[in-house]
Amino acid sequence: MKTIEIPPSLKTVLKRLRLSGLLPTLPDRVAYARKEKLSELQLIELMLQDEIDRRDHKQLATRLEHAGFDEEQTLEGFDWDTKVAFDHQRVRDLFGLGFIDRAEDVIFMGPVGVGKTFLACALGHAACRAGHDVLFVRADVLLRQLHQSRADFSTERAMRRLLAPDVLIIDDFGLRRLDPQQSSDVYELLIERHRKSTTIVTSNRSVDEWVPLFDDPLLAQSALDRFGHNAHQLVMEGPSYRDRQRPDRRAEANAPVKPSSRRRARLTGSKR
Repeated sequence: MKTIEIPPSLKTVLKRLRLSGLLPTLPDRVAYARKEKLSELQLIELMLQDEIDRRDHKQLATRLEHAGFDEEQTLEGFDWDTKVAFDHQRVRDLFGLGFIDRAEDVIFMGPVGVGKTFLACALGHAACRAGHDVLFVRADVLLRQLHQSRADFSTERAMRRLLAPDVLIIDDFGLRRLDPQQSSDVYELLIERHRKSTTIVTSNRSVDEWVPLFDDPLLAQSALDRFGHNAHQLVMEGPSYRDRQRPDRRAEANAPVKPSSRRRARLTGSKR
């Protein structure tokens, strides 16, 4: 098949229109259009759809990079056969992402290793694919960044970064008690985002156990009255996934079951 050459003038036009992404696939598309006898308008539509797909892919990659996930965790990769108990249907409903459009919040609660962070990040990943801006941050890192921002008077900028995304995921909240400044920062963050954007929190503690973590109980009650008690609360209970992945535990789970001595005697025909 004869190679299709793209005229330099067309290359210049596409670059000026910021459509140079069409250039790598343009010869193949023209050849395909000729083979399938597509009309000029069908070819134009095909080329423009290629550009839309390319830009969507690039924007998704950018959103995922800016989100700051530690690793790619998606709904498709979640182990639904896990022994961890939680409301599967409620979680699946959340992946419809309607709660983001309604600026509703989500809290995943449960012991270490049951999959809270995985599901929170999977929701964040789904939100990125749907075109939402997402930011993932561990609670201790968030508090440390706000503390350090006061040294160079950049607190306002640091807070704007936390208020900007459509979805903010705060991982491992409540590991330790908050000092007065941290209590104020968490209060301001939750209140400012409430009913404007979505906040997803994972915690080893129930919402009621958050109150003693704040230095000021009034701040705690006010924040939780707006955020905690109006959020989608998902409780997860069961054995740690990471503990089950230990080599000795995997070997133990995969080891063949040894028959009892009585059963061995029956199998071999020997008597005890």
